[in-house]
Amino acid sequence: MSKPSVPRLGDSIAEALKLREIEGRRVRVGLIGAGQMGTDIIVQTALMTGIDVVAAADAIPDNVFAARAIAGPGALEPVLVDGSAAVTRAVSRRQLAVVRSHRDVCTAEGVDVVIDATGNPNVGAEVALATIAAGKHIVMMNVEADVTIGAYLAAKAAAAGVVYTLGAGDEPSATMELINFVRGLGYPIVAAGKGKNNPFRIDATPDAYVEEAKRRNMNPRMLVEFVDGSKTMVEMVAIANATGLVPDIPGMHGPDAPLASLHKVLCPREEGGVLSRKGVVDFTVSPGVAPGVFVVAEMRHPRLRERMNDLHLGAGPYYTFFRPYHLTSLEVPLSAAAAVLFGQSHMRPLPVPSAEVAARAKRDLAAGETLDAIGEYCYRGFALSRADALARDALPLGLAQGASVKLPIAKGEFLTYANCRPDERLKIVQVRRAQDEMIRAAGQASSLAVAS
Repeated sequence: MSKPSVPRLGDSIAEALKLREIEGRRVRVGLIGAGQMGTDIIVQTALMTGIDVVAAADAIPDNVFAARAIAGPGALEPVLVDGSAAVTRAVSRRQLAVVRSHRDVCTAEGVDVVIDATGNPNVGAEVALATIAAGKHIVMMNVEADVTIGAYLAAKAAAAGVVYTLGAGDEPSATMELINFVRGLGYPIVAAGKGKNNPFRIDATPDAYVEEAKRRNMNPRMLVEFVDGSKTMVEMVAIANATGLVPDIPGMHGPDAPLASLHKVLCPREEGGVLSRKGVVDFTVSPGVAPGVFVVAEMRHPRLRERMNDLHLGAGPYYTFFRPYHLTSLEVPLSAAAAVLFGQSHMRPLPVPSAEVAARAKRDLAAGETLDAIGEYCYRGFALSRADALARDALPLGLAQGASVKLPIAKGEFLTYANCRPDERLKIVQVRRAQDEMIRAAGQASSLAVAS
């Protein structure tokens, strides 16, 4: 029997997947969540070479069957099973194992990599920890969990010898491509971010978006997370925590800056812009930038500016690098493939976060209330530098769901550890405390090293 080939240095993902296809060793993906994004992943992988969704968990198993029907014959035939052993048997028979429990997918043999497509921070914590403990790679589409406990999860994955990565195609990872390109060329980053395709309605609630959500095949809560700005805050903080960039001011500037003017607006004040510093995350609400992402870079060397001018990119010293699209869930299988084939992470947090998504009240909140989910009625996300978040004792957005209000909170005020009590039963609350301790211990060790 011939020895299975391994991807060679320099092989593309397409080449490596083709090799897997030829050898009959397709990358085996476990999927958690079969809503809008999960359905897209099942459809997309059915069109690809060398990769399959082999197991999928959803609280409503019919969602997986519906997604498989949309995907057509390129996807595996689904079968409803119960338990990780049953998942393993179904995978060995080249069937799509459908289960209710995400743990059955995370722990089953025959699954190489797990994608969390739930969007629920606590479920994201449970899925990631179970996947890492089982020795599998984890692709987090759950950016809400990542900005809350990503540093801890990335450290756990590294210790276990597996990959932790955010999914390609979302705006953070698309921006990260540009950041890596610019940094690889040695250009300082002034600002990085995205275009927002609708104006903020910071007090938006799901009841006003039922019809639009139905028309767009979305959950109203998820739609409101975009409308009230929470998603933008989450995405920009994910970029910050993976790069060391920071929000320049609480909530960022969010100027109405067209693409042609980004480098003139997102630059230092003394040069006509709005920034008090370089190296920030931000966004623009000007039409024509979304669904794209951008990096504003500084190029001071006269030879570089001469060349950029010859290329009709301007006189500098600031230049906008722009990717005009992101394909959301359609690109995510590439992250699953890269993790398995090359041990590569497309994006992961640094050991110490540089920013935090705090929560601000959408309405007056009374003592004794239990808080609902992101994108619902009680609160919205708001980006802060880590220093600002610590100074405010801000409650991280990912810990708000299920928390109880201890003291009255006026509309617009921050949720804090003083006025809210997180639900200690939730895994994400426990993991966040472990992350805080991990960062404190690392800081103390660093201080001792410097002192010695």
